[in-house]
Amino acid sequence: MARYTNSLPVYTATARLRDSLVGTLQSCGLKMIYETKDYLVAKEQPGQVSLAQLTTIEVLINPPTVATSSTWVNLVVKNEELPLRVNNHCEQMFSAVSEAICAAV
Repeated sequence: MARYTNSLPVYTATARLRDSLVGTLQSCGLKMIYETKDYLVAKEQPGQVSLAQLTTIEVLINPPTVATSSTWVNLVVKNEELPLRVNNHCEQMFSAVSEAICAAV
């Protein structure tokens, strides 16, 4: 199973951040399958790649605390594909989603 993770500090207001993340994931061609106030799950649509290559994206929003002044966004991109190549489909989706989130927030 391929799995890529990233933690990003975000300085956007938390109220707008969730809506911005949903829009960003949808603009990457992903379908939202689960949403709460601080947790999002999106999946890739079938048809472009094999079923094992379909990625699932999980986003956890950690609001600021007393110890930290910024909100942290934890991103996990995973699929059932074995990462036999360095540049596999899961890594490509991870890079695309990470860049889109960094540009949007």
